[in-house]
Amino acid sequence: MSELTHFNEQGRAKMVDVSGKQETVRTAIAKSSILVNERIYQQISEGSNKKGDVFAVAQVAGIMAAKQTSSIIPMCHPLALTGINIQFEWNIDPNTAHYEVLILAEVKTKGLTGVEMEALTAASVAALTIYDMCKAVGKEMIIGPTMLMNKTGGKNGDFTRQQD
Repeated sequence: MSELTHFNEQGRAKMVDVSGKQETVRTAIAKSSILVNERIYQQISEGSNKKGDVFAVAQVAGIMAAKQTSSIIPMCHPLALTGINIQFEWNIDPNTAHYEVLILAEVKTKGLTGVEMEALTAASVAALTIYDMCKAVGKEMIIGPTMLMNKTGGKNGDFTRQQD
């Protein structure tokens, strides 16, 4: 079992000291989703939502969120991110009126610690922004699940989520 490094000698939380780590290129891809009704799907697809281009706003919100992760997650290190990309894809089953937006957030850096939290934050905030922009049309939207799909770099090596 590995030693927990998030606690000080008094058993209180601390930010981990990463100064002894090797700087490497690190990437992370997180996925989230939001289930919407047919009317919301139509508005997003047609660009007729009264608040504007839903995916454009959600994309900018996700990028901004990734850059601010250390401001809202207490033990996250501030990182100089080198790239953030957010993509949206529809998963539609017309037989069940299933309209799901899949959100993929990829974050990159060259640094001492990973960007998993930044990718997860970006995907989550993009989903929350879609909810916010569409809630006047229907509040029954369902967000999630949100999960880390892939990460590269660092002492612990690479991770790829196994598909169910």
